[in-house]
Amino acid sequence: MTDLEKHVSRPGREKLVKKVREKIDELGITYIFFQFISVTGRVVGKGIPAAHWERTAEKGFQLVYGATANLFVDRHKNYIGYGPEAKELVGIPDPETFVQLPWDKRVGRVFCTCFRNREERENPGGHLTSDCRGNLRIFHDEFKKKHGMQLRIGTEPEMMWLTRNQDGTPTGQGFSKPYCYHIDQFESLRPVFMKVIEYSNAMGLDMIQGDHEDAPGQLELNWTYDDVLRNADRLSTYRQICAQVAREHGLIACFMTKPFMGVSASGCHTNMSLWTGGKDSVNKLGHKSLPGVDDVFTYVSGGENTFMPDTKDMQLPGKIGLLSIAGVMKHLAALTAIGSSTVNSYRRLWDQGFWAPVYADWGYQNRTCGLRVSAPGRFEYRSVDSMHNPYLMGAGLLKAFDHGITDKLDPGKPESRNIYEAKKAGKDVKKLPLSLGEALDRLSEDEVIKSAMPDEMYKVFHWYKNDEWEKFLGATTQWDLDTYLDCLP
Repeated sequence: MTDLEKHVSRPGREKLVKKVREKIDELGITYIFFQFISVTGRVVGKGIPAAHWERTAEKGFQLVYGATANLFVDRHKNYIGYGPEAKELVGIPDPETFVQLPWDKRVGRVFCTCFRNREERENPGGHLTSDCRGNLRIFHDEFKKKHGMQLRIGTEPEMMWLTRNQDGTPTGQGFSKPYCYHIDQFESLRPVFMKVIEYSNAMGLDMIQGDHEDAPGQLELNWTYDDVLRNADRLSTYRQICAQVAREHGLIACFMTKPFMGVSASGCHTNMSLWTGGKDSVNKLGHKSLPGVDDVFTYVSGGENTFMPDTKDMQLPGKIGLLSIAGVMKHLAALTAIGSSTVNSYRRLWDQGFWAPVYADWGYQNRTCGLRVSAPGRFEYRSVDSMHNPYLMGAGLLKAFDHGITDKLDPGKPESRNIYEAKKAGKDVKKLPLSLGEALDRLSEDEVIKSAMPDEMYKVFHWYKNDEWEKFLGATTQWDLDTYLDCLP
């Protein structure tokens, strides 16, 4: 059997396909978005009438391979990743991700896994390696089989609500003032974040807290941590929700890392832990009847957190945690290309007055390090911003953990001092890459993290991001004009 055939016939899927039909009829859904994730984390796919659900669930839909690279062209006008001569991928819906869109209840959405065309001469129906979501599922299954542990992740997605002119163009201003944790500024955006929370609740996100951050219009809303794949799906869903709420309120939902200098950028700190055991359970979030299938509203809980301290020192993770930290530390430079994946990402790392995580070190609750133990039982990777692709990030972290655990790497001693003061005192600590070009170079040298982007995935990622870097290097910016326009005679 091909990978595609195995996926369609996997145990329990036929029952789930029927469950989706029941939900379609119960909720009055007439149209479905069949979506997958591109190299940059963008949601792409097709819309298909709900009457064709069963056929699409079995046969899938076709779309050009280049959709995994946003169907963009490089600076030489060549399509990135795949040219027009390439075959078409087959998108197979994953019925466990089906849910109704709360802003138009006639419409549902389902995530898909991508495969090579059935008629390909080479590996027909094989898993499409440029499908980052499919890759994450595969790598997590492999990790669980090898180590008997599950990766659970919680993200802290900062983003900014910006104002528009009457013609829809951006004003260049945030909706609120840059006052961190001020309830009055939080209140000014209440109609916006309450609508985000309402939609999030309807799409399975168990929202737990939020606040106003310290940039104009900057909010952070959090949901309960979960299995790495489900959390990545929820982050993608959250971004779609924010975009819809922005349309309703005449604002811009800005996930750009640093639209303003002199104030904080939008990070997306990623908190992680490895667990054994645990149980999935449905969180109905107050719904009498769920507006989607159970798995969308399912969270894992319980089990043993292997990162918990196993000595009297509550600031030190257990053995597995230390090995995992060592793996991430070993590959921090290459991981930066994934966590800080745009040219603009490095404005965040250069503007260091705002707790920018630029040093490759770790410590307990030490925000001056790129990696910190944020609480007993979990650690936080800080050099991740709001533009990152969580599926690539999750895959990269799994490969780093595997290396640390398998080879029993040593993370070194934790740093308790402010890293800037430690450097003044003579500590030798490396900086993270401080440009996209440098980060891409470090990634190209790191076979462990590259293995998180197998075959065509790395080709697409490198092509796309290297072209982005070259376009930037070849662009005349406002800074160039301000600096050099009249510098002579």
